[in-house]
Amino acid sequence: MDRLQALRLFVRVVDLGSFSKAAADLGIGQPSATKQVAQMERQLGARLLHRSTHGVTPTEVGALYYEKCKLIVHHVDEADSVATLLQQQVQGSLRISTSVAFGRRVLAPLVMRFMEANPKLQVELTVEDRYVNLVEQGIDVAIRMGRLADSTLGARFLGTSPWVVVASPQYLQRHGTPTEPDELAAHEALVYTTVQGDARWQFAGPQGEDALVPVRGCLRSNNLSTLLAAARKGMGVAILPRYVANKSLQAGAVVPLLEGWTLPAQEIHAVYPSPQLVPAKVTRFVAWLEGRFGPAWWADME
Repeated sequence: MDRLQALRLFVRVVDLGSFSKAAADLGIGQPSATKQVAQMERQLGARLLHRSTHGVTPTEVGALYYEKCKLIVHHVDEADSVATLLQQQVQGSLRISTSVAFGRRVLAPLVMRFMEANPKLQVELTVEDRYVNLVEQGIDVAIRMGRLADSTLGARFLGTSPWVVVASPQYLQRHGTPTEPDELAAHEALVYTTVQGDARWQFAGPQGEDALVPVRGCLRSNNLSTLLAAARKGMGVAILPRYVANKSLQAGAVVPLLEGWTLPAQEIHAVYPSPQLVPAKVTRFVAWLEGRFGPAWWADME
């Protein structure tokens, strides 16, 4: 049995609380994983894991052993990362996670450009609009929108994502064009149910004044593309990230409203499992992304 492989397996079993999940994560069969850990216990002469129908948890000895094993695995991974960093090209597998709209419209094209420059890199890009536990899912780096909660994760600020109020010319012909935020209360709002205060839209004025406007409408969705499509069809007024609305604005399918007022911008961060011992493939990718979100970055998207 490869001792380092066994240590890595034991760490993943404790991290995930499951032999089957750890085995799948490392690309081995569950019987093999169970056998390797049992062999470790026989060699050590101590039970490392409590096994039950609800999963596995470390014993007192197992918890202490886990901390030492985790440190060893991290040091080995860091040594491998240093070797990789010294090479001209990034190699290996990179697992990336982000939200659906940002992933499809922004990150996917950027990832493909990064891969063209690093042809020995294999990428798995996952897009989903739910919170992803980086350790449990084996994610190397996630691109997240909004202010980050305090945590033990490593993070790097990449830029900001501004939002814009839009409606179609046809809708405005029928209902009139609002010139002040308060007027939105009388309009049909297309409400995004995830951020920006849900059905209370917050604005900052040209003189620094604030406006918090309660809105209502017949369509609410947690999907930005759905709200953009509804706005293009003249169903109401929507607030959208610039990167979502940009092409429709350029084509005239929707027009910007209340341009003297601003909505809260979202921060964009790269997040990774730990601020220490970060693999080279992650640091190189994040460093490359840092130069992609300057002023009006959404206007440069392909």
